[in-house]
Amino acid sequence: MARKQTQKADTLPLVAIDLGSESVRALAARRIAPDLFQILGVEERSQKAGNLCVEQGIITQSSNAGYVIAEVLKLLANRIGVNELPTAFVSLGGYSMQIIAVRSKRDQARKKEISQELLDEMELECKEKIELRNPEVAVLGLVPSYFCLDGVEQDSLPTPDQRAAIVEAHYIAFYGRKAIDTQLQKAFSQAGRSIEHAFVRPEALLSAFATCDGNQILMSGCAVLDFGAQTTSLSVYKGGQYLLNKVVPKGGYHITRMLEQQGMSFATAEVLKKKFGCASPALVEKNVRLRVPACAEIGGEMVISAVELAEAIELKLKEILEPLWAELKKVEGRISTIYITGGGSMLQGLAEYIQQQTSVRVQYGAHNLLLHRDTEEKYLSPQYTSLIGTILLGQDYRDSHKDQLVQRPNFFERVKESTLDMFIDQQ
Repeated sequence: MARKQTQKADTLPLVAIDLGSESVRALAARRIAPDLFQILGVEERSQKAGNLCVEQGIITQSSNAGYVIAEVLKLLANRIGVNELPTAFVSLGGYSMQIIAVRSKRDQARKKEISQELLDEMELECKEKIELRNPEVAVLGLVPSYFCLDGVEQDSLPTPDQRAAIVEAHYIAFYGRKAIDTQLQKAFSQAGRSIEHAFVRPEALLSAFATCDGNQILMSGCAVLDFGAQTTSLSVYKGGQYLLNKVVPKGGYHITRMLEQQGMSFATAEVLKKKFGCASPALVEKNVRLRVPACAEIGGEMVISAVELAEAIELKLKEILEPLWAELKKVEGRISTIYITGGGSMLQGLAEYIQQQTSVRVQYGAHNLLLHRDTEEKYLSPQYTSLIGTILLGQDYRDSHKDQLVQRPNFFERVKESTLDMFIDQQ
């Protein structure tokens, strides 16, 4: 019987994959100092229109997704000059993702060290507790909230020099439809790659912002507005707890689709939105008239002013954001900052528009302090924050699991999964 190939994880570059609705990105990096990384390379593969394998944060066709993951990791390996990249860290989101508090308790009978193995067991127990209670869901990530060591609370993870008889761990569990986890595992199996560890996207983003702005933002409370292509999410965090995580199934893609209905092609609408679009007509600096090609069915040109463009965009923005503002109002008094991020967040005037809706300070989230000063400017864009946050969490994970081995699915496992999934995809 063929044995699975194994390799020590910490001998490999750190690799993060972002499974977006528009494209799949992979980024390789290495740590050069505490909380400071150098990007080794980035590769991206756009999804083909009409044949999407990731929609609203969920893999819908694992065979196609597996092919894209294998391809982007192969390209990345070539770019950074290594034979292969057999494993990657992933951050998960999705429309169905929700949160719940959960805890685990251990009596060690006497005071002794709190090992990483014990913490891993307690985390697994919490995961299984939720999934056994509801077989239709999968736990996508567990974020530590606080710990009690012999009745004394602390926010940080227990360190190797701490000792306790009674250990109690409290987590916030992110969970969603079981298909999110099942399809992800299938896709990586068919790609012949392994998931080193999966994190939830809000945690990856928040880790990047907290590292750059200081951990005091976690205690004072903050919200992260993640404006994606097909989903927009609002996560609120304060003092060790997620107060809410709300996702709406609309994003930048839907703004472009709305502009397309004005009589232009989708490609033209996307360019118009990025170059001239503004979040509100009141924020338009100069009301220029724009001549753009009409769609093929109409032919010729059409004219739209910058104010008319902004009016159309604002209508869709209200539709996307109003459900999130309704949730934010419930906890607005408990936070000090709203961070804006995501590929759709670069719409002109978006920060000013959001500031008009709330009394809380609004700013763009940044990850530049996590990267070497010679990093290309394009990688400082918000669309890369999730990847950089995932790299940061991935390094932390490796630091606490130093002897972990990477296992790749063998040939027969991949063929079995691929054959089954091809049949399912065609139904």
